[in-house]
Amino acid sequence: MMWAVSNTLWRPFWSLYALELGATKEMVGILSMIESSSLLLCQLPGGMLADRFGRRNVIVYFTAFRILTPVLYFFAPSWQYLIPGLICQSVGSAYMPAYNAIMAESLPYERRGAGYGAYRMMTSLPRTFTVLLGGVIMDSMGLVSGFKTVLVWSSFVAGLVFIVRAKYLRETLRADGPKTSKEAPMEASTEESKGDGFSLSRLPRSIWAMIAVACLSSFAVRMAMPFLVVYAVEVVGLTTTEWGLIQTAIGLISAGLSMPGGMLSDRIGRKPLILGSRVISPVTMLGLTFTSTFTHVLLVRAVGAVGAGLGGGIWGMMGGPAWQALVADMVPSSRRGRVMGFMATITGVAGVPSSWLGGYLWDNHAPEYPFWVSFIIGIIPVAIFYVFVKEPAKREK
Repeated sequence: MMWAVSNTLWRPFWSLYALELGATKEMVGILSMIESSSLLLCQLPGGMLADRFGRRNVIVYFTAFRILTPVLYFFAPSWQYLIPGLICQSVGSAYMPAYNAIMAESLPYERRGAGYGAYRMMTSLPRTFTVLLGGVIMDSMGLVSGFKTVLVWSSFVAGLVFIVRAKYLRETLRADGPKTSKEAPMEASTEESKGDGFSLSRLPRSIWAMIAVACLSSFAVRMAMPFLVVYAVEVVGLTTTEWGLIQTAIGLISAGLSMPGGMLSDRIGRKPLILGSRVISPVTMLGLTFTSTFTHVLLVRAVGAVGAGLGGGIWGMMGGPAWQALVADMVPSSRRGRVMGFMATITGVAGVPSSWLGGYLWDNHAPEYPFWVSFIIGIIPVAIFYVFVKEPAKREK
């Protein structure tokens, strides 16, 4: 929640800040590509460290890198100097496999969906208001001055987060391995679970299908995501305050649906909710290109928020509650950090060139092109997920 309060003051407006520092649309895409490529290099090593040295240590030590990111952004005199901040942020994200694992191991197996949903709801609610506040600050102070003002606050909060995690996080990795008979129907055997090696051949076939879905979905979403705010401001004609208000509204919708969505995934299964989410996401990318007013953009983004609330989101290192719960259901605790890190790495590799391609399409064709191509690619994973992903057997009461 502390991260959400600080980061969402500036993160939704990062692309506009890069443009103000002299970047073109294509350069914004390349910067996003640099962030993605450096981020993906850290995920599998982060997961391996989490399985070897524990979740807590990896989370605490790598959180320290996140303190430097807003400082480096603050002192950047031109867009090229944003690159060290991007790399520092990506290195700091190496704790995400450990973070996902510590959450999975802290939740009752039969209520993982509800637990992930509760986490998502509580961490999303604060940022629904801070995005609007960030937009107001930048409209009133000017984009660059307002952006740098909130970066100071973000750096202070990052230091506070580091202290809290160092003091209060407790280790969840057990030296004797998981109790495979109850933790997940698709767990490996006890002998396999106690092994230290990471073998791709041990991954369930459904995990491979989910990796394919995540790769295609990540490529599609990353092609358009950095340009959402740019399209809204430059093409539709919204102010940053209006964009912040839209982000507040969709944040309330997705946060309000997160816990019910997670609970529903525990009751009826993960697959139906993920399918619904995967259909809605590309449709909203296409829908944005037909908007011309504040109300139109609000309605399209609100539909996307419903999809996010269903819990099947993929963009980002964690995914939605239903997606996270399904991965945790399929993977043994002893290999959870490495598998989650591997999935994040492969997904990141697939998404590396997409933001550059989105910027290229914008600059050399039309602003609508990144969103049209994102829609076409984003529909394909729906069929893959429906056909090839099988949920584990019915969870125990």
